[in-house]
Amino acid sequence: MQHAVGSPLPPPHQPGHGPAVGWSPAAHQPGPPQGPAPVPPPPPPAPGYPTAPLRAPAPHPGPAPGQGPQQPHAAPGQGPQQPPVAPSAPPVPETTGHVPLPPGGPVAVPSVPPATAAPDPTTTTLAVLLIGPAGAGKTSVAKYWADHRRVPTAHISLDDVREWVRSGFADPQTGWNEHSEAQYRLARRTCGFSARNFLANGISCILDDAVFPDRPVVGLGGWKRHVGPGLLPVVLLPGLDIVLERNAERSGNRRLTDEEVARIHGRMAGWYGSGLPIIDNSQLDVPETAHLLDEVLSRSIASPPNW
Repeated sequence: MQHAVGSPLPPPHQPGHGPAVGWSPAAHQPGPPQGPAPVPPPPPPAPGYPTAPLRAPAPHPGPAPGQGPQQPHAAPGQGPQQPPVAPSAPPVPETTGHVPLPPGGPVAVPSVPPATAAPDPTTTTLAVLLIGPAGAGKTSVAKYWADHRRVPTAHISLDDVREWVRSGFADPQTGWNEHSEAQYRLARRTCGFSARNFLANGISCILDDAVFPDRPVVGLGGWKRHVGPGLLPVVLLPGLDIVLERNAERSGNRRLTDEEVARIHGRMAGWYGSGLPIIDNSQLDVPETAHLLDEVLSRSIASPPNW
């Protein structure tokens, strides 16, 4: 029987695969065995470019001692394998501008460096408590004093903090009761905490409150507990007619009856003889009162009052 002479056909090509591996038509061509095919000489170098000597390809290095096996190559027709994902580093905290506050502690009495001149209250970090009846001008003087200092200064008003309570606000106009007393004490503690945070960050503060001399434990005693012994109290006490006139210009829940204003003013008169500095601003405007406040504070820094 005769057989067809010639090279056998290659295996059929399948989609998704490369050329048949190991298939060589010469391997099935009849004839005498041949040696390795001669390597053609390299082409001459292009003129003007240096050449390097040809070297044999370096053997593929195996895995280093102590390392695992290398990743195998991708199969024909498949994409390259993804390298192993390294463990992610810990996330970097976001920069939000938050500055940790130093712990607020009781404010100590300001230390006065030895000097012949009086201390300058406009450049010293201070905590001031401005005391006075309704209509004495505490809020106006405190704002002006804080606005015109040469160092950072905050104004903290007890009445403003009390009015943070919206629903359920205990209005003093309806009568002083346990609810208004509780909100008053809560506002005082909040003001004290705020003052200590400001002072711990180098910001002076001035607080205003109607503190009565016949309630030393709740009044000055409470401020000393919440702020510290370095608090400098100053009493602002104009005449009764001035207080009544200024109260008449108020509106909302801060306007009191004339009877209530007269009663509060009479109780404030107990500050005379207490040892605290008192400013009668009956004939002074706001800038003049703030200037006089600086003079009083300068004496209080040099010789703190005993309270």
